[in-house]
Amino acid sequence: MIIKNTIFDDHIHALPNPENTTRVQLPNGITLLTRPNFNSPTLSIKGYLNGGSLFDPEDKLGLSYLTAFGLMTGTANHDFQSLYNQIESIGASLRFSSSTLRTSFSAHCLSEDLDLILSLLADCLRSPSFPEKEFNRQKNQMLTALAIRAQDTGAMANLLFDQIVYCGHPYQHPEEGYTETVQAIQRDDLPDFYQRIYGPKDMALAIVGAVEPQLAADAVQQYFGDWENPSQNPLPIIESIEPLANPTEKRLNIPGKYQADIVMGCLAPDRHSPDFHALRLGNNILGEFGMMGRLGQRVREVAGLAYYVGSSLSISLGPGAWEIIAGVNPENIDQTIALITDEVVNFVSHPVTEQELSDSKSFFLGRMPLMLDSNSDVAASLINIERFNLGLDYFLRYPQLVQEITREDIFEASRRYLDPERLAIAVAGP
Repeated sequence: MIIKNTIFDDHIHALPNPENTTRVQLPNGITLLTRPNFNSPTLSIKGYLNGGSLFDPEDKLGLSYLTAFGLMTGTANHDFQSLYNQIESIGASLRFSSSTLRTSFSAHCLSEDLDLILSLLADCLRSPSFPEKEFNRQKNQMLTALAIRAQDTGAMANLLFDQIVYCGHPYQHPEEGYTETVQAIQRDDLPDFYQRIYGPKDMALAIVGAVEPQLAADAVQQYFGDWENPSQNPLPIIESIEPLANPTEKRLNIPGKYQADIVMGCLAPDRHSPDFHALRLGNNILGEFGMMGRLGQRVREVAGLAYYVGSSLSISLGPGAWEIIAGVNPENIDQTIALITDEVVNFVSHPVTEQELSDSKSFFLGRMPLMLDSNSDVAASLINIERFNLGLDYFLRYPQLVQEITREDIFEASRRYLDPERLAIAVAGP
């Protein structure tokens, strides 16, 4: 079935593609993607480098998280306050974050301030000082956040789900670590982690906005071109993991709450799987489209069992997860789990309808131009293209990738992964 989407067709050649996006690689391994857009005088910068929780020692989980957030607490050239004063003086922003595999950064500024923002970004990435006072403050803030997390039924259900579905795999651990592992982290652990993990190899950044590609390349070369770290560790090999052999359920009691959160699901493939687009369309039908797809209609609208219900695909490098989430009255936990399981059985027993497939394709094609509406959106998309090695022609190929998916593709792909006899079930609540 071919779905015509006039909005997408009209905008497709304005989307990032090899004709309007420049990709260059510096000799030290840094990749730069530049997409000019002179409709606004601003620039958005997004990027990543190695430095996620996959590198954390088992007894100091959360170290990568603290290291990433410590990058802006002081450098060889700026203390905490002067760094923020410079950023605020030009109305710009600069932020760092940590995930499972990467440390990410983002910046926003006027095009005339590109040199300054890149110099500050380079200072944070190349010369962090991790002052003791700021480390202690951030560590205490993180411990407070972990104490709050322990009382959050949604967060704890997700954590419990990961421990079930990724049992024995590094992905079972939260990026922020646990109270006891964060307590074990000392200030000297941060520069040690930084020296082993951070460096230019496999780093990527995208600059989108009012700048010529050559000017952007010259600026990046100026501030990052001579960065080297011979001791930089490579990204660890991400091991595969076997699906559960049987349904596995765990419950965590959190007294004093009025809502229970449920997370159910199974393993999903990585981003390079040929099933990726079929699973995205299938998940949209199961628990996203409209009022959260079939699950929303049956569990929330008809049965009235859930405050919210839906599904999502978490797919990156290495094993992913297909998750179904629901927030319910604690008295409705068992009934909700049974109804969700029944809907999963139905979903993998019969192909989706032609109308569901048509609606889902129209949704994915129609929202693509809207998802690339700003410089920040385009920069984020370019970084994802680089991260997963999709090619600069990805958006030109995207309509075909969606259009060629059939009902049978969704049916077969869903049956490969979503097995109602091997679901992980996590519940947190009173």
